[in-house]
Amino acid sequence: MSDVEENGIKGNTGDFAFPKKSSNNNGTSSSSLRSNNSKKKRVRPLNPNNDGGAKIIIALLTGAGAAFLLALLLLMSRLESQEFQNGLLNSNVGGAKGVDDVLYEEQQEMGGALPLPKDQRYQKQQQQQLQQQTSQQQIATQRQSKLLEKIKITQRLNDFKRKKFDKLFGANPLDAVMKDANEELEGMEAVLEGRTRKDSIPNNKIDVLQQKFHDVLQKGEEEKKQRKEARKKELGIGLDGDNTVAVSDADEDAPHLKPHFPPMPPHTMSVDLFGEQIITDTLSHNKPTMAGIIAILQRFLQDLHQFLIDHRDSKALTVINEYFDLVTKDLVPFEEAYRDKPVFPIREDESIFMSLGAYRDHLLGETLRQAFKNAANPDKLFVGAVVQNCFGIDVTCRTGVEVKGTDERGNAITKVSDRGPDVNGIEQFCDDPEYSKYCDSGQIRALYVNETESNGPTTARYFASKLWGGETYFLQADAHLRFAPEWDRLYAEEVKAAKSYPKAVLSSYPPGFSEEDPPYQGGSTGTRLCTCQFSTSDVEHHIIRINTGEVCGAHAAAPTQIAYIAAGFFFARAEFLTDVPFDPFLPWCFMGEEIALSLRAWTHGWDIYAPRKNLIAHQYRPGRMGLPKFWENTGRVFGRPGPGFNTQLQSISLKRVKYMVGYKDTTKEGLENLGHSVVLTDFQHYGPGETRTMDEFLKHVNIDMEREMCGNIEWCNKCLLD
Repeated sequence: MSDVEENGIKGNTGDFAFPKKSSNNNGTSSSSLRSNNSKKKRVRPLNPNNDGGAKIIIALLTGAGAAFLLALLLLMSRLESQEFQNGLLNSNVGGAKGVDDVLYEEQQEMGGALPLPKDQRYQKQQQQQLQQQTSQQQIATQRQSKLLEKIKITQRLNDFKRKKFDKLFGANPLDAVMKDANEELEGMEAVLEGRTRKDSIPNNKIDVLQQKFHDVLQKGEEEKKQRKEARKKELGIGLDGDNTVAVSDADEDAPHLKPHFPPMPPHTMSVDLFGEQIITDTLSHNKPTMAGIIAILQRFLQDLHQFLIDHRDSKALTVINEYFDLVTKDLVPFEEAYRDKPVFPIREDESIFMSLGAYRDHLLGETLRQAFKNAANPDKLFVGAVVQNCFGIDVTCRTGVEVKGTDERGNAITKVSDRGPDVNGIEQFCDDPEYSKYCDSGQIRALYVNETESNGPTTARYFASKLWGGETYFLQADAHLRFAPEWDRLYAEEVKAAKSYPKAVLSSYPPGFSEEDPPYQGGSTGTRLCTCQFSTSDVEHHIIRINTGEVCGAHAAAPTQIAYIAAGFFFARAEFLTDVPFDPFLPWCFMGEEIALSLRAWTHGWDIYAPRKNLIAHQYRPGRMGLPKFWENTGRVFGRPGPGFNTQLQSISLKRVKYMVGYKDTTKEGLENLGHSVVLTDFQHYGPGETRTMDEFLKHVNIDMEREMCGNIEWCNKCLLD
């Protein structure tokens, strides 16, 4: 086994759905799907004769998920139909000129300028014919691989949707249509592989399928109209009297959810489903979609996968320099396209977007269930989850550093062991009949990142922020939480009660919980982030760490201001994302994000408040729990086990934060002398704001950068500032 295989990089080819690539005739690559090996939970089918169940079936069939699947099948059927009609090995998609015709014209243009002697012309013709035959064979092979891949993707999605209906309701009204579609796809695959003659497929089969799909979609539209009319009647809309209540179509008609990108199965590639145009529209045509944004992020991760292989033996500074170049190439165009404006219009419907970065987190599924179960308005809750897992495909997953006991001197005995694939919290949630509708409606948006491509919470939170889709509020949190009843409504009311609203941020360190605790009810006094210290740890490079202060303000008439924002929980209006966009240039960092976030928010005119009451609880995870850490993965990826290489990488990235805050040893000149000026890439877009200055912030929070000391913040500890 090679070093690459041994440390899991090659194994990630399956983990992140970059199986052996085949290039199409445009030079782009396409990837096949991988399914998670997690064991499915069995659910007893409901009575299909039950009227209520029937209504749910109709709603699901006509929802965004079913419409997307059927539209995809229709598109694929048309594509393959055209392939067979035009001749697979001698045509381009959509009935363009045959490959032989195009090559012949190109050869004419290339060789027709100067006449050659007869014998040379003969030799030239032979060479051209040989080249033409070779080129035709290559193109045919590429096209065959591409079509087979798309057929298999479609079959996988068919199977997933059908199994989901079966588990929920038993008999599926679309079974007959799905069966015919799969038979058609299998027939096409047989033709492509040479097992069947193409004329063995009836000419009218695709037309029949298209009509079936059309009938189902038309029926769905009629049911959708009936539901809207019933809802309007229920609310009294359109009746006599002054009634301004409106029906929100966010979950059915939001344009950014079309085409709907499914959160399951894992590793579905957006470009494979919708084509490269989905990226072009998002970047260049001001037509952003969630599917297009996910495609952009997936393209970056795909390039990052190869980057890690290429730089396995590189030095830390080389890795940082090349990583910044990769971000500039793949992510900055998206940043520039929507600079200083929201990607989507902000909906004024009290909806909440919850950003979750989950690193191999076994509580993600339960966190999602708790969030929706305890929400006052679950239909207005949207989640963007970055699932960084070891999926166990072609790679052996590893535990974190586990404490197995103590030796005779009382020192801990630790061990890192092999383990099975990580549980997929998105799959747990979407397979639960009580919550699957939120996955179908587009309220769960997932980006899957293989463990080997994970490089810390700052990057994960950048990705998650990009899954925001126009919701009113933005909530950032960790993926191991519990929620008090009606937490969503109460947080929205709390932030609106702040004097600085709408430019107010709620933040705190939530109280802890253990998994055996009873259901969380909330209500304790919110912690106040009023202190800081310069870390004395060489690993943390003396970065400023924030902490809690005195308790006060529980019975105040309104929230009062605090000094800092906690990265593990804050709640604000979505304009925050435009004013303080997340920074894509902070890889391999674990510390420093909170002081940077606090400084940037305050200098952009946002005031920070402590919630008077806690409404969520957080599982704090000491090292003795033995959970995996991303810096352990960094060591394995770069062939340097342990946290040491991640520490080297972090020491360079953190200089971006230290420069922002004003460390004496991190000046522009000093960075240039060290060859570290790359850390200031696009700094003007992710540094302090212009509403208030950096010096004003340091005075506001009583930080002395000359002596590197944090002083007492009386206004914060005594709840003196509204």
